[in-house]
Amino acid sequence: MTTTPDTTISSSYGQDDWVKPYKNDPWRGNLSTPINDSPIAKAYIRNLPAYRPGLSPFLRGLEIGMAHGYFLVGPEVVVGPLRETAHGANLSGLITAIYITVSACLGISIFAITTFQGDPRGAYNSHSQDDLRPMRNKEDWFQLCGGILLGSMGGAVFAYILLENFDDLDAILRGAVNVSQAVFNGLFGFIG
Repeated sequence: MTTTPDTTISSSYGQDDWVKPYKNDPWRGNLSTPINDSPIAKAYIRNLPAYRPGLSPFLRGLEIGMAHGYFLVGPEVVVGPLRETAHGANLSGLITAIYITVSACLGISIFAITTFQGDPRGAYNSHSQDDLRPMRNKEDWFQLCGGILLGSMGGAVFAYILLENFDDLDAILRGAVNVSQAVFNGLFGFIG
């Protein structure tokens, strides 16, 4: 059973209205606004790693994981229960980021296993023409999950290392340590 758009409802929206039914079909349950249907918003969304053309699922996951792993450490360090300890906050942030990543990968795996049992119907089947759904089988989702896990672990460890060595990095960036002279003296000994 197919439904055709009711012309009385879609004709009630004028040409100058900023908010209209998406693709002039009020039965889709979506609205076309300057925020979600503008060319700038569409270009931004199509450039995100989840939708960018030409990337393998593993590389999509790796890029997504690196960004999220790096930023998952921060909230635990700033507002976590160990925020007053010297190194406990950083380690707690690392452990929390790893836990959240493993939980997300478990959820992605469950989604892939349950969605692609037998012959899936709808937007996730392998014959879908929707370009915003680049992963169309279980193996692609598992590769995405592996990339997210590896990227997130790397991003979280990188953030942890930066936080643990913050005082040294701060001294270098402020110029309190002359790196070139320290390297020169370390390699050639102190001269004069």
